[in-house]
Amino acid sequence: MTGKRKRLPGDARSLLALAGIVLLAIVFSPAASDGSRIFLQAGNLTDILRQISIIGIISLGMTLVILTGGIDLSVGSILALSTSLAAMWLTGAGQEPGYGLRIFYALGALNGAAVAALDIQPFIVTLASMIGIRGLAKWLTHNANIDIGFGRDVAAAFAEVFRRKPLVIGSYAALAAVFWALLARTVFGRHVRAIGDNETAARYAGLPIRRVKVIVYALSGLLAGFAGVLYAAENHQGNPNAGVAYELDAIAAVVIGGTRLSGGKGSITGTIVGTLIMGVLTNMLRLNNVDSNVEMMVKAVIIVLAVAVQRQRRTD
Repeated sequence: MTGKRKRLPGDARSLLALAGIVLLAIVFSPAASDGSRIFLQAGNLTDILRQISIIGIISLGMTLVILTGGIDLSVGSILALSTSLAAMWLTGAGQEPGYGLRIFYALGALNGAAVAALDIQPFIVTLASMIGIRGLAKWLTHNANIDIGFGRDVAAAFAEVFRRKPLVIGSYAALAAVFWALLARTVFGRHVRAIGDNETAARYAGLPIRRVKVIVYALSGLLAGFAGVLYAAENHQGNPNAGVAYELDAIAAVVIGGTRLSGGKGSITGTIVGTLIMGVLTNMLRLNNVDSNVEMMVKAVIIVLAVAVQRQRRTD
């Protein structure tokens, strides 16, 4: 009689993978003039956290979407629209921000409504949104960047405050804590998992499937909109071409963190770890002046390996 192998929990495996990437980053880190490892310098470590924060914020919403068995390809375009509108409002090129981030919540809710009420595949719905919202951002800005500037006016002061490391990293940390509690400690979180695990069973159990789907897509849009505001501040401009492929980076972080693409299984903790893995890997490659094209190929391999590991877990 053969016993089954004991397996580590998913989050533990993700943390182990992160530890391995960090160890590699330390080993291959260039040395500073004083002989210390550049990777371990406080400035570099906080740079990593700031650099992953925008994708990390988007990934939190993407986790909920994927847990329901869906996908959201529109988040990069929503970020582009958000960064453009933020710059327009700040520079007086657009109307007052009376509706603020509610616009992006509404855009996400429309995605969710189309998926839930019209029974259209999430890939198709959000692909259409990705194209349409990107077009809207370019149309509103006449396909031009809107500079916020570096002076002493309100726009420049906004950018200076919202690009600071403590605020950007702190925003990500706070949102991560909120979404961890939402998924792990609420009835809504249990409904999200149940729908992704077996939507038919969830329907027979009387769960509010349509409402949950609308909410998760709305939250995804809201987070992408907020990330766009941070992007505008960091770059001192609104850019309708911003956020290209951000949806892929967010999906990669979620998958690497152990969330199952078919839905039902995954966690916010895993997504945070997946985002950190991507960030540390990128930093390690750039510190060693690895070509950006090679960087993309390495990331592709990591994503495929993460999906392969997931499939292996299901067959064990």
